Amino acid sequence: MTTPPQQPAPTTAAPFDALPSPLEAVADLRAAARWTIAAFGAIGAALIGGGPLVAVGRIHGFGDALIAGAALLAVLAGVSIAIWKVTQVLIPPVTTPASLTGPETRDLREMIDAAPADFFGGVATGVDDLLRHRMIAVNVNRALMGETDPRRRADLQRHLRRANANLARTDPYVRWLLAMAHVWQIRAALHDARRWCLLAMVIVAAGAVAFLTITGRSHPDQPRPKTLPAKIAAATPSSPIR
Repeated sequence: MTTPPQQPAPTTAAPFDALPSPLEAVADLRAAARWTIAAFGAIGAALIGGGPLVAVGRIHGFGDALIAGAALLAVLAGVSIAIWKVTQVLIPPVTTPASLTGPETRDLREMIDAAPADFFGGVATGVDDLLRHRMIAVNVNRALMGETDPRRRADLQRHLRRANANLARTDPYVRWLLAMAHVWQIRAALHDARRWCLLAMVIVAAGAVAFLTITGRSHPDQPRPKTLPAKIAAATPSSPIR
């Protein structure tokens, strides 16, 4: 007598199990931030490096020196603002379920709540519904620890087993949601840094134009090259002596 083959027990698969993990995008986002920092560092080195030392002899008077110094300070401030804001992308954020209520992940939460079945299937009807099972388990466990009546403890233990079963069913989705929130926070920091970089570029350009204008204009006290008088210049042969 042969026994029929046993069917494997059903398992709860993680959402989007066939797709790459959202955390794989973190390296690309931070690589973009490093390239931006390197670009602004190169801009700062080019504008504040040897250029001012070469052009310092063309500055005449206290007023011109003050304007040139303010222009260089503006360039330095613009580069510093850009680098400081972009480096915030490299700082790893702390991601918890509370992070889903912040402004950085608002659009992610709205996208999920607009079509929860596409993200959670039949497990939850939204982000709040997905996260409530953990809070229920915590509250039941807390009540069980302070309960002394045997009948109430038995009821609480039954509720705790049900809550733990719901946790086991929803935990893969919660882990995926937290991974998405982590990437979304870094993405929001990079978008914010890009806006600051645009402002920094305006400040750097204004400072560079002001400095080049001051150092490039001719000064009335600047000695001019000597020229021959008109009569001597007319008498000078235009062709070489053969």
